[in-house]
Amino acid sequence: MKVFNKVIVVTGAGGGIGQELVKQLLEKGARVAAIIHKSGLEDIQGLASTYGDKISTHKANLAIRAEVEKLPEDIIAAHGCIDAIINNAGIVQHFHSLNDLDYEQIQKVMDVNFYGTLYMCKSFLPYLLKRPEAHISNVSSMGGFLPVPLQSVYSASKGAVKMLTEGLQLELRGTNVGVTVVFPGGVDTNLVQNSGIDRSGVESHSYKMLSPNEAAAIIINGMENNKYRVLAGNDAKIMDFLYRLNPKKATDIIAKKIKTL
Repeated sequence: MKVFNKVIVVTGAGGGIGQELVKQLLEKGARVAAIIHKSGLEDIQGLASTYGDKISTHKANLAIRAEVEKLPEDIIAAHGCIDAIINNAGIVQHFHSLNDLDYEQIQKVMDVNFYGTLYMCKSFLPYLLKRPEAHISNVSSMGGFLPVPLQSVYSASKGAVKMLTEGLQLELRGTNVGVTVVFPGGVDTNLVQNSGIDRSGVESHSYKMLSPNEAAAIIINGMENNKYRVLAGNDAKIMDFLYRLNPKKATDIIAKKIKTL
């Protein structure tokens, strides 16, 4: 589905990949409904000076189903229809073992990453099915197919997004709605900071992360070409191959890499 003249909803639009998605979609001629929870509202609203009514902003906590369910009608009021959603919003846990995580942290990660994506898909799908062509892009993670040490709950939430998306791909075959699952590797966003990882360690070991700009371009390309799955970053591509070839070896490599950070 080409994004030109389409109305596309982007979650997690306040920063990182989400903000880049909004900018690049507008540059490609799309109309964008930017979903923001807490931060980044001023940056996104600033785009209205350039793009006018082609962009609208909507505040919602994706972990609260009632707030998500209000979004479709609000967006239709602003743009007239909805052609696609990009479920980009996500949070990461601190690098702690499951034994050291409390249930509040566990619930928060699952609520935003999995249930937020589920609520978006359920709330918007009836409207997408009415369009001549439509699309759902769900952002999982390299951690969604490969376990990352001290990120068990995050990996579980993104693994759930992977399976939800692949289930939707089966259910929506033969319809007007395309579905893409995205697996980013390391992306240089505030998620890295929020995990408690030592950025100086990353830099000193010459681990080059994908920029939000690059990740956004890959996600949009995947949507426009109706890709079944998208691997964003060389690390995601390499680990996807290795995990298929030898799961234990792949997890050993990840474990060693994490120890160096």
